[in-house]
Amino acid sequence: MQLVIRNGRLAVPGGVPEGLVDVLIEDGRFVAVERAGVRVGDLEQEIDVCGAMLSPPYVEPHVHMDTCLTAGEPRWNESGTLWEGIACWSERKAMLTHDDVVTRVNEVLRWQVANGVLHVRSHVDTTDPSLVALDALIDVRGRVRDVVNLQLVAFPQEGIVSFPDGDKLIAEAARRGVDAIGAIPHFEDTRDDGVRSLEIAVSTALDAGLLIDVHCDEIDDEQSRFVEVLATHAMRTGLRGRVTASHTTAMGSYNAAYSYKLQRILSRAGINLVCNPMVNLHLQGRFDAYPKRRGLTQVKEMLGAGVNVAFGHDDVMDPWFPMGTANPLQVAHVGALATQMTSPAQIAECFAMVTTRGAEALSLGDSYGIAVGRPASFIVLPATDPFDAVRRQVRPWYVIAHGRVVAETPPTAATLTWPGQAAAKIDFVRDRDVSQATWPR
Repeated sequence: MQLVIRNGRLAVPGGVPEGLVDVLIEDGRFVAVERAGVRVGDLEQEIDVCGAMLSPPYVEPHVHMDTCLTAGEPRWNESGTLWEGIACWSERKAMLTHDDVVTRVNEVLRWQVANGVLHVRSHVDTTDPSLVALDALIDVRGRVRDVVNLQLVAFPQEGIVSFPDGDKLIAEAARRGVDAIGAIPHFEDTRDDGVRSLEIAVSTALDAGLLIDVHCDEIDDEQSRFVEVLATHAMRTGLRGRVTASHTTAMGSYNAAYSYKLQRILSRAGINLVCNPMVNLHLQGRFDAYPKRRGLTQVKEMLGAGVNVAFGHDDVMDPWFPMGTANPLQVAHVGALATQMTSPAQIAECFAMVTTRGAEALSLGDSYGIAVGRPASFIVLPATDPFDAVRRQVRPWYVIAHGRVVAETPPTAATLTWPGQAAAKIDFVRDRDVSQATWPR
């Protein structure tokens, strides 16, 4: 099968001709990226995008698919805290079935793909001896692989050391086929337990050849400093960029002297950070009076130190976050405001944190990006550049997975009558109808 996208504008044009380009795809891979109009002839399918931006697909580096769409079940998180969210989920967890998980996950995956997300890393709670959710997500991962790449993290929501047989459940999750091993050291009963949980997670990942993604220091306690322990393990084992520290919200409370030391440690270790701006703005600072902390990691500072940082959605309508649309551009927009990254270059960097930087955190390597020989998975956005895409929150015109259009939003316009002027059209992209997304049966 052949497909050519004509007259596109690359989001990151390094190494290719400036100006508009044509992108030729055969059998699901890019075979040419060249100046527009160079290649002519009959092709099976052509799409003229009229100067729209071509971008690698969005990457969701941190989400909990097993908990999605469970907000209010069996009760609402009235305090809005992380801790009550965990308690609510513990009650809902007892109600899980295979079909329940598959139905909810499929729905949110459809939202994500329609929004342009083709790579997703989902944490899955393993503090459930039946591992119902894990088995369901492994099932879904196989079904959707022709559309979306789904990575699964064995996540011990209630601890590895502090939860009965938590270490055995992590080991079993590795045996069943997860992609990464997680931990939650700040939730363990003691600091020693937290350190021990990281040792178990790293050892399990090394033995199984897996990635590591830890919920690390997701607390407003300035004394929670497990990220330095994780980074040291990453450096000394050689895992480095295969390790991710998610949340690290305690970093928002660290003093300047320790922060300076930590930047050096993380930079040397080569690990990734994932900030979840929407959810952590919602969860953190709940115990503060005023002034009230933002509760986010040090995004600008860590980027400045050479640390890779990505933005994640984290939760979609679950016990920790009652809202959510699975739209990475919304995350980039909120992240830009919350981290005060609001110069044009910084806003473009926020776009990178839901695309290329997210891909780096997932260790996607040569399976990601618009380049000859790589899988032809990308999005077409009605924007001039990444800054414009974030500012206007545009919807993808086309979402293409492995050379096949899987979602499409036709451009539309509104007609506005304004005092002293003739009626005129204002272009915008309507809300996507996710039923247009092509989805595996």
